Amino acid sequence: MITIGKKRKGARRNPNYKRPTKRWDFFVLWMRRFGFALGAFVFVVWAGAWLYLSGAIESAADWSRHKTIEVSADAGFRVANILVEGRINTDPDVLLGLVNVQQGDPLFSFNPQSAKELIERVSWVKSVQVERRLPDTIYIDLEERAPLALWQNAGKLFLIDAQGAVLTDYGLKRFSGLVMVSGEGSKENAAELLRTLQAEPKIYERIESAQFVANRRWDLKTTEGLHIKLPAEDIGLALRRLAMMEEDKAILGKSLEHIDLRKADRVIVQTAPGKVQEFSVDNFLKAAHSGGNDI
Repeated sequence: MITIGKKRKGARRNPNYKRPTKRWDFFVLWMRRFGFALGAFVFVVWAGAWLYLSGAIESAADWSRHKTIEVSADAGFRVANILVEGRINTDPDVLLGLVNVQQGDPLFSFNPQSAKELIERVSWVKSVQVERRLPDTIYIDLEERAPLALWQNAGKLFLIDAQGAVLTDYGLKRFSGLVMVSGEGSKENAAELLRTLQAEPKIYERIESAQFVANRRWDLKTTEGLHIKLPAEDIGLALRRLAMMEEDKAILGKSLEHIDLRKADRVIVQTAPGKVQEFSVDNFLKAAHSGGNDI
């Protein structure tokens, strides 16, 4: 009789047999699990690549997006208003064309970021924020560039801002009251000059144009045709002296052709017939306060 599970007495063990160790069992188990995990990983990568290359993922995403837009539109999220704040000079028709929506369009089909990038290309626009406002409004908040001066270049006029950015060359008639600047470097240096001029309003209101000479100093021209030569430095001080002379003697209204302010201690004037007079500022002011003769 044979008893299962019991070793027969006298049975001889195979000398070539080696009992599996625990370490070996662990290795075999690890290999099986690793092989399964590797196979699963390869399958997932292959399936993902197939879905991507076949366009199935993109198609599914598009379908989902369009379905969401349709559902939201049916729920009442449709464009009813376009609200624009901060617009002064930007062409409204250009804005509407860039926004490119019609009343009744699904609100969520409008892309605020794309519209923002297009509107920022408009020369008048310094910055812009574009938003969807539930349930039915597109909101546009503009910060426009402020016109500073007219810039003459190569025989043509342009409107510029304080940073020297060209705003437009169209419809300049309504900006005819601005000072016209010209000369190499005038576009970049106009803001500093005009800020200094505005500190002397009685002088500023009579300036028609300014030419930047040798890329270092300005020559001004008044509405009466009088030419004023400014120094390269201390423009504010020179204009203050001129303003004092205007207050005391109304010098800008006299029959003069040129006023030269380039020297700090004297003013040189040229009268209409061509005579030149040179006098110190101190003497002029003393004469003015004592009722001296006009120039």
